[in-house]
Amino acid sequence: MNFIKHYSRILFFFLGLVMVGVSCKKDVIDDPQPQPALAPSITSIDPATAPVGSTIAVNGTNFDSAAVGTTVSIGGVSATIVSITSTRIVVTVPTGAVAGPISVTTGGQTVQSTVSFTPSATVPTPAGAKPVAEKQGTYFRNQSWSSDTVYVLRGKVYIPENFTLTIAPGTIIKGAGPESDPSGTNQAGALIIERRAQLIARGTAAQPIIFTSAKAAGGRNPGDWGGVVLIGKSPINRPRATPYPNGIRNTIEAYGEPFDNSGALQYVRIEYAGAGRLAGLSMIGVGNATTIDHVQVSYSASDAFAWFGGSVNAKNLYAYRNADDDWTVDWGYVGNVQFGVALRNPATADQSGSNGFEIENFDTDQTTDVEAVVPINGYTQRVAVFSNMSNFAYSTTPTTTAGGASYGAGIYLRRNSTVSIYNSLVYGYPEGIHLESVASATGITNGITDLKGIVLANVLTPIVGGGATTTEQVTAYVSGAGRANVVIASTDVASLLLNANTFTLDTPNFVPQAGSPILAGAITGDKLTNAFFSPVTYRGAFGTENWLAGWTSVTPQTTAYDR
Repeated sequence: MNFIKHYSRILFFFLGLVMVGVSCKKDVIDDPQPQPALAPSITSIDPATAPVGSTIAVNGTNFDSAAVGTTVSIGGVSATIVSITSTRIVVTVPTGAVAGPISVTTGGQTVQSTVSFTPSATVPTPAGAKPVAEKQGTYFRNQSWSSDTVYVLRGKVYIPENFTLTIAPGTIIKGAGPESDPSGTNQAGALIIERRAQLIARGTAAQPIIFTSAKAAGGRNPGDWGGVVLIGKSPINRPRATPYPNGIRNTIEAYGEPFDNSGALQYVRIEYAGAGRLAGLSMIGVGNATTIDHVQVSYSASDAFAWFGGSVNAKNLYAYRNADDDWTVDWGYVGNVQFGVALRNPATADQSGSNGFEIENFDTDQTTDVEAVVPINGYTQRVAVFSNMSNFAYSTTPTTTAGGASYGAGIYLRRNSTVSIYNSLVYGYPEGIHLESVASATGITNGITDLKGIVLANVLTPIVGGGATTTEQVTAYVSGAGRANVVIASTDVASLLLNANTFTLDTPNFVPQAGSPILAGAITGDKLTNAFFSPVTYRGAFGTENWLAGWTSVTPQTTAYDR
C-alpha cells in the first residue's frame, strides 16, 4: 500500500512536469514576435542641386511620419526638417553642405541615397533686391508684412480665427506653385483668411499691394498659384457642414451675422492666380463690415471675383484677361457692387464656358430650384445688386469658341437665381442675357429679379431663355416698359462713342468719348436708393474719371517684383 502511494506521488510529479512543459510551449507559440520596421528607402531627390538655404524634397518610402528620432544629413552635414510624411521629407540645405549622398535615419534605421546631391552656388541677389520670407502652414499669431520684404506663399497659408494679418502698402506677395508645397500634398500657394480672422491690406494708388506669381518675369502663367480667400460669418444658403469649395479646409457653419468683418482690401492687385479652381479673390460668407474697393484680378486661370454667399459690398473692381467668369455669384450672395469693368482676351476662354456674370445658387447635381433663405437682414438670400458694370469680350463678331474653349453670355442666370443689375454694359458676347430655370419662370415673375438700364451691344443673340423659362418670356421681361434696356446691333456700335482703346489689350482705356450716349440715361430708384450706391447719371463703369489710373497694371509679365 505504501508502495502504491509512493508510486502515485512519482507519477503525479512527472505529469506536473509534462503540463508545465506544455504550458510553456503554448506560451511560446502564442506570444507574437515583434515585427521589424519596414526598411526605409530613398527613391529620388528633388531637386538634386540647389543653393544653401533653399528647400529640397527627399522622396522615398517608410519614413517615420511622426519624425521621432528622424534625422537627415547632406554630405555629412545635418539638415533642418521642414516637413515630413511617410513618403517625403522636405529639408533646408544647410550651410557647409558638400556634394555627396543624402542620409536619412528614421525608425531606428539608416538609409543612404544612391545618387548624390550637389549644393549649387547661391544665386546672387540682384542689386537692390529685397530679402525674401517664406510663409507656410497656419499662423497662430498676428502677422505684419512690410514692404521691405518679398513674401512667398508655399502651399495653403492660413490665418485662423482671432488673428490678423496686416500688409503694408507697396508689399509684394508671391504665390508658389504646387511643386513648392512643403506638406508634400501638391497644393499651390494661397492665402486663406478663416472665420473670425482678418486681413488688413490697405494699399494706396501710389503703392498698391501686389499678389503675383513666384516665377520670374517672362515665365509667368495663369494658374501659377491659388489666390486670396476671405471667409466670414455672414449667411450662406447651404447646409452646415458643407465643405468649402476648391480644397479649402473645414466646412461652413450656420452663422447669421451679415455685419461680420473680415478686414479690408484696398488698392490690391492679384495676378496669375486660379490654381485648383480658386478665383483670384474668393469671398465666402463675408460680411458687409468688410471693406473691398480698388481690387484688380489679372490672368486668373479660373474666375476673377467669386462670391459664395455673404453680404460684403465692393466698389471699383477690375477683371483683366481672366480665363473663366469675371463675376461669379453663388450660395446666396446678397451684397452690393458698383463700378466694375472686365476686359477679356477674346482668344482665351475656359472649358466650362466663360461668362461675364455667372449667377447660380446650388450644386450641379441638384435638379430642383433652390429655395430662398431669408437671413436676419431681411433680404431674400439670393439677391445681389450690381450697378455700373462693363463687360468687354469681342470687339469683332463674337464666337462661341476660343482656343478649344467657349464663350457664353454677358449675363448668365440659372437654377432659378435672382439678381438686380442696373446701368450696365455688355459688349461682344455670343449671348447678351441668358436666363434659365429648372422648375419654373418665377425668377422673372416674382418681382425679385430686376434688370434695368442695361446696354447689350455687339451680341449675336441678345436674349436667351432656358429650361422652364422660354426665350419669349425673357424677351418680354427684358423689353418691358420702364426697364430702359437697349440692344445695339453690331452695325451701330460706333454710335456708343466708346474710347478708341477700349479693346486695346496692352493699353486699354474705358472712359467714353465726349457725347457718348452711355454718359447719360442711368435709371434711378429701386435698390439703388441704398446709401452704398453713389448716384451717377451714366451707364457702365466709367463717366469722365478713369479710376484705374495709377494703381492698376496690364504688363505684369514684364515687371520685376524683387525690388
